[in-house]
Amino acid sequence: MNRNLIRSVVLGAAILISGGCQDTLLVTNPNQGDTDRVIGTPDDAENLLGSYYKRWSTGVYGSRTNLEGMANMYSLMNYSSLANDCQNSHTPFTGATNFNSPGNTCQGEQYRLYAILSEVNRVASTILGALDTDLELGSEARDNRARSFAEFLNGISLGYIALMHDSAAVVSAGTGPVDAGELVPYTVVFDSAMVAFDRAIAAAEAPAAGSRGFPLPFDWIPSPTAFSATEFVRLIKTYRARLRANVARTPDERRDVAWPAVITDAAEGITADHRITTSTTVGPLNAWRQQYDTYGLWHQMTPFIIGMADNSGSYATWIAMPLSERGAGNVGFFMTTPDLRFPQGADRAAQRADFAITSCEGPSETCERYFVNRTGNDRFDGLGFGWSNYDFVRFHSWRVSGDGTARNGDTPFFMKAELDLLGAEGLFRQGDFAGAAAIVNVTRAVAGLPAITAFDATTPVPGGADCVPKVPVGPDFTTIACGTLWEALKYEKRIETAYTSYVPWYLDGRGWGDLPERTPLYWAVPYQDLQARGRPLANIYGTGIGAGNAPNSTAGPSTYGW
Repeated sequence: MNRNLIRSVVLGAAILISGGCQDTLLVTNPNQGDTDRVIGTPDDAENLLGSYYKRWSTGVYGSRTNLEGMANMYSLMNYSSLANDCQNSHTPFTGATNFNSPGNTCQGEQYRLYAILSEVNRVASTILGALDTDLELGSEARDNRARSFAEFLNGISLGYIALMHDSAAVVSAGTGPVDAGELVPYTVVFDSAMVAFDRAIAAAEAPAAGSRGFPLPFDWIPSPTAFSATEFVRLIKTYRARLRANVARTPDERRDVAWPAVITDAAEGITADHRITTSTTVGPLNAWRQQYDTYGLWHQMTPFIIGMADNSGSYATWIAMPLSERGAGNVGFFMTTPDLRFPQGADRAAQRADFAITSCEGPSETCERYFVNRTGNDRFDGLGFGWSNYDFVRFHSWRVSGDGTARNGDTPFFMKAELDLLGAEGLFRQGDFAGAAAIVNVTRAVAGLPAITAFDATTPVPGGADCVPKVPVGPDFTTIACGTLWEALKYEKRIETAYTSYVPWYLDGRGWGDLPERTPLYWAVPYQDLQARGRPLANIYGTGIGAGNAPNSTAGPSTYGW
């Protein structure tokens, strides 16, 4: 951990001994953290603890200067030719690498999540350590609520570091205030996150006497949900299901996930979309979501995945072309589809008439479609395979109007559909095809797609020429065919989670084997932390192709041949 970071996180008092006096002179240094002073009273301790979900959210969602732009490019969920936030330097099929040398242009993006979430882990563990020793909040119920929340923070902070980086330090309640901890592999970091979740659930469910227990104060997790102990445990299990499935970095690792545990957590998790009350002044916020529908260089829906919904023949033609020829002649990708999450109509004018973005610009309105046919000038910047007529606009109302003002108000941060489809994947992998299909059919029905009735792993989805999804097939991957139940599950997961959370297509794509070949599978420990630990320059490494990078850190050939 960066030593500057350690000093900033409530870590110790300064004691100065005056050589000319017999007595000890205690001097408070206002520029150095003082744990006893900051968490010296129950209210002080809770005020600090209660502010750290927002701090976690700042590390994951609060700025465009993070890994999200790179990962969304890698996963084909987004295309942009901009250099901002390291997007165009991480275009797939171009040998993009996660460089990590001092001074690299992506150093801020690659450091943010790691640094802030390490801080969250440090603060939560400091408070847990105090509760284990001499901090008493006034009642058993209040102590248990604080313990549960602190362990939850440890779970989500360590869990997200494990998703994205190859290793990290794990700070526990027994770690000393100036001990940075040893770097351990991401698998150990992940295991620590799972243990923290277990403890969070145990503390929330433990019988306890006294006042000021659950529900959580609103400011701890700003949300329209009142987090009673029961609702909080549901949220913990929801995050645990996501992290347990997505920490896998290869198809073999994804296959070996503890799917029975994921199925159980999915069944016992949230019962509706988990919504957060965002604020542009005090947080939490989602900085990347507000960029997705700006009708310009920030965002284009590349056809690789959304084209799987096409029934016009455009996707078949597009897939048959060599990669370098896609988009030739400055032609943006156009499609028609029975999937009602896309604009309907036989041509662009009809699709624009079917769904105008102005139809969902008022406060708290719901957009009828997730995607819109671009109404501004088409963009032909960068590589042709990224050109598309479509923008993602599912959260346009929140971006422009919120519940009254732009980006202020309730917005979903964890979709119920994602949790359900995590459970469906577990059922599929256990051979319960009927159970998996029943879940997949829920969102297919909302999208106007026919139900899957063949409960096996090989039968094409119904629909004939109008089937959704259509996927590239081998051996050359220049033709398409109707997908199976498994492909329908993956397609529904992608469309329902697009831009709803942190890099969803990247996390699923690497576990499913769907990322473009040679895509980096994770990021290294940021060089700032390695240097703070005394690592010589020669031993600082990145991930991806190239000399000196971590071995075996790239994706193999994709399921779809790209």
